[in-house]
This record gives sequence, C-alpha cells and structure tokens, in this order.
Amino acid sequence: MVPHLVTALTGPINELEQRILDSMPAIERWFRLEWMEHTPPFYTSVDVRNAGFKLAPVDTNLFPNGWNILTQPMLPLAVQAAQAAIEKICPEARNLLIVPDNHLHNTFYLSNLAQLRRVFQMAGLNVRIGSISPDVKKSVTMDLPHGESITLEPVVRTKGRIGVKDFDPCTILLNNDLRAGVPGILEDLNEQYLLPPLHAGWGSRRKSAHAKAFEEVSKRFGKLIGVDHWLVNPMFDKCPDVDFSSEEGVQGLITKTEALLARIRKKHKEYGIKEKPFVVLKPDNGDPRMAILTVRDAKELETLRTQVLCTGTGADKPANKSPNKSENKSVKAGAPVFEVLLQEGVLTCERVNDAVAEPVVYMMDRYVVGGFYRVNPQRKVDESLNAPGSSFVPLAFAESTHLPQPGVKPGASAPNRFYMYGVIGRLAMLAASYEMEATDPHAEHYD
Repeated sequence: MVPHLVTALTGPINELEQRILDSMPAIERWFRLEWMEHTPPFYTSVDVRNAGFKLAPVDTNLFPNGWNILTQPMLPLAVQAAQAAIEKICPEARNLLIVPDNHLHNTFYLSNLAQLRRVFQMAGLNVRIGSISPDVKKSVTMDLPHGESITLEPVVRTKGRIGVKDFDPCTILLNNDLRAGVPGILEDLNEQYLLPPLHAGWGSRRKSAHAKAFEEVSKRFGKLIGVDHWLVNPMFDKCPDVDFSSEEGVQGLITKTEALLARIRKKHKEYGIKEKPFVVLKPDNGDPRMAILTVRDAKELETLRTQVLCTGTGADKPANKSPNKSENKSVKAGAPVFEVLLQEGVLTCERVNDAVAEPVVYMMDRYVVGGFYRVNPQRKVDESLNAPGSSFVPLAFAESTHLPQPGVKPGASAPNRFYMYGVIGRLAMLAASYEMEATDPHAEHYD
C-alpha cells in the first residue's frame, strides 16, 4: 500500500534523491562500517521534513510509541530486526519485560504496547508488561479495539532484579521516556539488560546534544556523497536559563534567534531560496510544559514573553491540547526556567490526499522496519503536525515490491523517495548512537 502523495516532484530535492540513489553502494557500506564501531539505539523513530530544497530530521525519539500504526506487511521485518537486536545483547534470552509509560487509559498507547508484545513474541520471547506506575497495585486487564486485550502487572524488585509475579526477565525494554526522572526501582539492576539505557531518558538527555552529534554525522555523509551537509542538517543553537516571566530572561534567546535567522538567510541566498526562514524553539530536555514555538522574527519573542506554551503531547501520539497562542496561559511569578533548543525550521512540501504530511521513520537495531505519514489538514507547512486533527497513513517500507528502483527518474518513484527517507532516518539513528556514547555516565571519555 503506497500513500497517494501530492508532492512537488521537481527541484533540488530530486538532485539529492538522485545523488543518494547513485551513491547507494557507498552509503550502505559506510553504514555497515559505522555499525562495526558504534552500537545503534535499540529502537528509534525519526520525524523527517521535506522542504523541497532540503530533507532533514527534526526530531529523534529513543522511546517510540506508535508501533501500532505499522501495518501487518511491516511486521516480518520488525520481527527479524528484533531477533537480530536480542541476539547481540543476550543470545540466550527467554523472558522480556516491557516497562511502559503511565498512559494507562490511552487506548492508542496501549495498542502500541500490544504491537510491541506481538513483535517480541514472534521473535521467540516470553513477554509480560510490567508497570512502575503507583496506580497499578495489582494485575489489570484492559480490552482494546479489534478484540485484543492487554494485561498490566505491578513491577516488583527482588535482590536487585525487577520482574512481575512468577516472571524473572533477563531483558527489560523501556517504553517510558523517563521524563520525570529515573525511578530508583530501575537503577543498579543485577545482571539484567535495560534497553534503552537510563541516560537515554529525558531526565538527562538534551536535544542540543543530539543536534551536535547529527551535525557531525551529516558532515561526514555530505562528504561521502558530495553534497553540502546543510541539505540534510537543520542548523541549531541552544540557550540556557530562559525565563519567560521577565524581559531580561528572554534577551539572550532573542539575540541567539536573530543570529540563527541570519545564518539561515545566508544559506537561502546562496541557494536562491525565496521562502522566508524561521526558527523553531523547543525545550532542550523535552519539558512538556513548553510547547514548540515557530518564530520568523526575533521581535516576536517580546510579545510571547508573557505566555507559557503547554501541550503535554508525545512524539507519536495524537496531541491532547492545542499549542495555539490563544490557549496559552500567562506566566506567573516563579515560572520555570527553560533550556531552549533553537532549530532551523524546515517546511514540509509532502501531501497525502491534499493534507499537509511528514514522514516518520521507524527503526529497530540498525534496520528500517517501517513508518508512517503524520497527516494534519488543519496545520500549515511550517507548523508542527503533532496537534489536534492529526492522523496516520502507513509507509510501505517493508513490502518487497517497494525496494529502491535505480534508474527511475527522481521524484517519480515512491519507493525511491521512501529509501531516501530511510537514509535520513538512519543518519539520525547513527547520531543518536554518537550521542549515547558521549553522554554515557559509565563510559571512559578521552579528550
């Protein structure tokens, strides 16, 4: 199943697509060599934006929670990737415990858990789902759409190991981004593999660290295929200690936003791009109290100073609240101080049935296993699509008839476009690998 794409099929993005297709053997060998030196994240999802003149990742999630959107034809590839990943970590693995987020009443999220359970059962593991939520005090079974059900059990810790009643796993799969910090029950486990590691959670992770790692990866990739790495890399900066409750608290942010906009304008002039540049502001640590802000003029920040922007949405789930300015609440005394990532805004020229769309690439271990388009007819090309009105259309990465088709004119082949998305997704995954190595508290770092 290939989504009906209404996409600009001319322009610079086709030159990039052609360069990537022509360089396919070199690209695949390069990735292969990279994975000999670096360990990929256990699973990853990457939001990609195609602006027509550049193609870049704008968000990398190390706890993807939209597995239920992947279609049945994608499952065999996910199962094979799961088998490969588990074999590397614990070849004798028998029992796997999934530790979920605390969205106990969100059927979309629970369906995601059911799909993860299915993938790992097919990979040859006994799978149980153990919640660390204080609200789960006993086993509870919940019915899901399409006749499925899911059972959540309270996690117990015994002799430095965690599990659920009568179930001692050797591998723990976190589907919880630890936004609220690392609970003690997960620390210092005895001979159990915790995937992803605790420092992948938002309690310690920073988007700017990932952006820095991706910049390094993109430079190497650009050199490999002979293109300007800016074509796949959003420029960025970061600003600590942003306090929206005072003028002084946003002055540094205004200065850095002006500087980043100037850098983007210079690139647009170099490439003859007419679109007005913009900057996207995000909480560097994923703090849900601050929503994504789109800024085309740094002076706009002066008027936004008196507003707190809250959405509380996840990376893959439909949003629960709107980030529209009219719904924002005024900052009061004692407002939080944010670390802010400034990221070059990337338009999306993708359409599915005339609605604005962006591809989301799903990977397990080092393999692309599928993905979907996030579609939102209520949003504009320069806005976040993770908002009310969003829906999902699966990408057909895993179907054999959709392998890359060398020789086909750029822009005319959905499989080739999908391959290009997969390359960008894997670049972001490689950057996440660099990021995790650089921030590993147990690793020895040398200058």
